[in-house]
Amino acid sequence: MAAFKSPFVRGCLASAPFVIVVVPFALLFGVVATEAGLDLLQVMLFSLSVFAGASQFAAVQLMQDQAPVLVVLATSLAVNLRMVMYSVAMTPHLGAAPLGTRAVMAYFLVDQSFAASQMEFERHPDQPVADKVAFFFGTVAPIAPMWFAATFAGAVVGEAIPPDYALDFAVPITFLAICAPMLRSIPHVVAAAVSILAALVLSGMPYGTGLLVAAGLAMTAGALAEQALQKMRRA
Repeated sequence: MAAFKSPFVRGCLASAPFVIVVVPFALLFGVVATEAGLDLLQVMLFSLSVFAGASQFAAVQLMQDQAPVLVVLATSLAVNLRMVMYSVAMTPHLGAAPLGTRAVMAYFLVDQSFAASQMEFERHPDQPVADKVAFFFGTVAPIAPMWFAATFAGAVVGEAIPPDYALDFAVPITFLAICAPMLRSIPHVVAAAVSILAALVLSGMPYGTGLLVAAGLAMTAGALAEQALQKMRRA
């Protein structure tokens, strides 16, 4: 039972359920990337250097549509802007870690590691920094190897995966599983609602640029809702 008290082991257990959706998500990326014309080496270098599933999909799909390079870069950046917010949320808990450690954690900061770590740190905010760092790396241990291995498998197998498997189900399920438990306040709900509505309304914009506009509108709406709530509390 002592092993279960280890922060690293607890981190592994906390993020292990995400493997169920990470594997098909990564398989699908490997398939889509090869269909877009990337060879196996390019697919793996892409996945290893970026390590951000949503932005990888956005970039590959835009490349298939022959979108301008600036649009590809801007869209990928917009999709990954949430990592800035993740970093801000992690700073009170992990900001005291050594610079080198924080640099490695920045690479491994993904939706799953953030979601599992944030819930743990909110429940136990007084843990030593070393324990929090160990827990964070524990959350990555089941995710990163499976992401890279499944990406490789998808790139190798490619079109041999039957269409009936519908691997694309993993994309929305992953984000629903991560986002739903975090909608804990009115600003969160407002931002989520605006992002969904705007993304649907603006879906006809070229090269997926409606996503960029929807992201900006959602963040603005959430910030305005937070300001309105603070004013009401002061009144």
